[in-house]
Amino acid sequence: MGPWADLRGTTPLFPIGLRSEIRGLMINRIKKFRELSSDEKKLFLEAYMTVGIMRAAILRVPFKWLTRSLAHHKNDIETIPLDDGKTRIALLVGKAISRASAYTFWESTCLAQSFTARRMLQKRGISGVFYLGVAKDLDGTENIKAHSWSQCGDVIITGDGGHRNFTILSVFGWTGN
Repeated sequence: MGPWADLRGTTPLFPIGLRSEIRGLMINRIKKFRELSSDEKKLFLEAYMTVGIMRAAILRVPFKWLTRSLAHHKNDIETIPLDDGKTRIALLVGKAISRASAYTFWESTCLAQSFTARRMLQKRGISGVFYLGVAKDLDGTENIKAHSWSQCGDVIITGDGGHRNFTILSVFGWTGN
């Protein structure tokens, strides 16, 4: 008898129907990934890895250290306009970050996405900013929620959902190399 003999007759980890559902979901995700162009696949993989590294850094490294290479501003600043080519690249990077964040098994917060955007865009020579903002919860309590979003030129790259509802506390800018 092998090491698994004592597990015979026990309840499986996932019920049979759920196992086939999970398998179908994985097959659909693989199909979607295969349909991407090679450039989109590379960007997705880079974004997936970078958002994981940024999430770990946020949890382990003081915020001051994470932002020390960035220009800090208290108020909103004017962003540098981008040409069409850089705008297209910035949008592709933002889409890759959004896609990758949807598939991580860790929490890919808006802050992790903003740091990821900064790293990926700066690597491509694209300048931008990311904002930190706060707002009161709309549920009637005195709770405060925070949000981060990144922008290049006039285009919001990450964190677009409801960013206008937040009061800007800080702005961090970077320049393309």
